[in-house]
Amino acid sequence: METARVYRMKTAEHLCPFGMKTVDLLKRKGYQVDDHPLTSRDEIEEFKAQENVDTTPQTYIGDKRIGGYEEVREHLGMSVPSAKETSYRPVIAIFVTALLIGLAISWVANGTLVAARMPEYAVATAMVLLGLQKLQDVESFSSMFLNYDLLAQRYVPYSYVYPYAETLAGVLMLAGAMLWLAAPLALFIGTVGAVSVFKAVYVDKRELKCACVGGSSNVPLGFVSLTENIAMVLMGLWMPLKMLL
Repeated sequence: METARVYRMKTAEHLCPFGMKTVDLLKRKGYQVDDHPLTSRDEIEEFKAQENVDTTPQTYIGDKRIGGYEEVREHLGMSVPSAKETSYRPVIAIFVTALLIGLAISWVANGTLVAARMPEYAVATAMVLLGLQKLQDVESFSSMFLNYDLLAQRYVPYSYVYPYAETLAGVLMLAGAMLWLAAPLALFIGTVGAVSVFKAVYVDKRELKCACVGGSSNVPLGFVSLTENIAMVLMGLWMPLKMLL
């Protein structure tokens, strides 16, 4: 069994998460880990000066210095996530969670997973969850939103109102209350959003990040992002229509 030496920060003030990840990863890959916690600032600085490195953790396999956590992943042939790498994972995770919550509400309210209102519960929940992501930092959301939303580009305050409008519409639809307000609101913001995304992605061919899960996300603007707006449009049409049926 090959031995790996890991030098990582472990002080009363800070327990390095990347050090713990490195030790765990090496053990799972079959290495015998010789763990060297650096327990004081003096010990950390002495180690960095001695090894001529700027950061910890540092991993050594045999006489070769591998480096930090990301370098260890590379050495083991594993992918290294990039801070600039885009992914649909955040919005897909919200959609799946909303679907599961919709099924749970349907079970509690109707005694069955598959009920007429289950899709309504799921979409309304998704609206609330997506709105909540935006509400965490409305300022950064508005900055990203302005890159592609046509109405916000003409009337900047709309970029600040949008997170509240989406969340409110979702909560009201989930409760089945004040649909005279919720339905037109969802229909309006959903239609404007769908047209804006379609123009930016399919007409102008721009490569942008979507503000659908907040202004600090790396979700690419595209079809999955468009789904949020299409769902709101459908809910805005369906909720008042079902009252007439």
